[in-house]
Amino acid sequence: MKWLWRYERSKEVRHLGARQWGVALALAWLAAVPAHTDAAEKVPERAPENPVLPYRSPDHTLGTVNCASSTCHGSISEFRDSKVLQTEYVTWSRLDKHTRSYQVLENAQSLRIAKNLGLPAPPVQSALCLDCHAHNVPVELRGARFKLSDGVVCESCHGPAERWIKTHLEPDPSHARNIEAGLYPTDLPIARARLCLSCHFGNADKLVTHRLMGAGHPRLSFELETFSMIEPAHFRLAKTMDSDTMRWDGVKIWAIGQALAVSETMSILLDPKRGHDGVFPELVLFDCHACHHPMSEERWKPHTEFGLRQSPGIARINDSNLLMMRVIARQIDPALGQRVTAQAARLQAASAGQGDLDDEARALQRLAEDVAVRIDQTSFSAAFLKGVAIGLIDEGLSGNYSDYAGAEQATMSIGSVVDYINRQHLLAAPGAVNQSLGRLNATLVNDEHYRPADYEMQLRGLRTLLVRQAVSSIGSVSRQ
Repeated sequence: MKWLWRYERSKEVRHLGARQWGVALALAWLAAVPAHTDAAEKVPERAPENPVLPYRSPDHTLGTVNCASSTCHGSISEFRDSKVLQTEYVTWSRLDKHTRSYQVLENAQSLRIAKNLGLPAPPVQSALCLDCHAHNVPVELRGARFKLSDGVVCESCHGPAERWIKTHLEPDPSHARNIEAGLYPTDLPIARARLCLSCHFGNADKLVTHRLMGAGHPRLSFELETFSMIEPAHFRLAKTMDSDTMRWDGVKIWAIGQALAVSETMSILLDPKRGHDGVFPELVLFDCHACHHPMSEERWKPHTEFGLRQSPGIARINDSNLLMMRVIARQIDPALGQRVTAQAARLQAASAGQGDLDDEARALQRLAEDVAVRIDQTSFSAAFLKGVAIGLIDEGLSGNYSDYAGAEQATMSIGSVVDYINRQHLLAAPGAVNQSLGRLNATLVNDEHYRPADYEMQLRGLRTLLVRQAVSSIGSVSRQ
């Protein structure tokens, strides 16, 4: 079933695009994730993959038209008895908002942003804009059939095809040979997360900075698995656990996305070109609503979510992804959760002048990368899933979503986890839970009017429902 909160969220994304940016880019359209078991066990360990991101590849980009043949990926109907739909190009060209990412740069708002920034060229000629709104590879790496105006294209996600298109077209194609030839491994959750976050969250190469937001660019709001579900899929999903097609492990995708978002935040914070803007730190790394609220509104209260009581008047580094990562780490290993709590507290203290910020940021980045690998190596049991859902709610009931960014990230996260629980047929009567998720999402309609008390009230109702609905299938989970 399509969960109400996700439907409302997709409408919100569409509305945001029409109102603020012409189109809100959804998630990169990707291949699927390997199947997993439902036991609380470790899967065989493997070295984490860190492939070259497509926009950094030294290979030539050939152009989307090379994928558009009706006998290739441009069929209007799915091929029978095939693991590959063969309709991927049609899905992208007709349904995927990435096709309109370049055209957004020609609208009035984009032109106004460029003018406010004093850019010497229009957005369609500015790397600042094109790096995320198109496959902006160097001119010398663009093939004869490449078109920048196609926007975010096949090779933006699957890698420039100069070498892998040859192995891709072999009579007996091998995925392993394609990867060796430069195909980006979107089937690996960590690699997928790095790819999508590079545009939708930002990294050291490209970032929606505070200055860019001040010129009119909307605030980025992203959670990997939520946007995956909004995005039109162009791959087959497994119907059974023993199927030889791939299975979408939504919770793992969500969890890895949270950990790597923390890692990328630390990378940006440490980058001397990104971490500062004039005499200020890069303010996009901080909680927006710590400053953007009426001065007459007496809203400040001590933030103690990581055991550190901060003084008023000091902006906190945005810890919304950190809070999500802590819940995940606690479920994997309570000691790992304690490490996240302690390191996050040291980072926030250092940001207020009580320690070396660079040292603490590096330590947190290493820890976040470790958490991502632990997630990738762990299969999630039913009890684990419920523990994560309840843990996310209990963070809020402890007062840790008093800021809008935390509540927004938590709502997307709770929805992702609960949706996956329901897909495993572990909710006795999901309709009531669905309605409760809708009410929770309704408290976030306007960030300027967000009221933590209203949000927490909806969290309490949702917690009660989850404990009741899932108790017979999963077993009770004590409050953390």
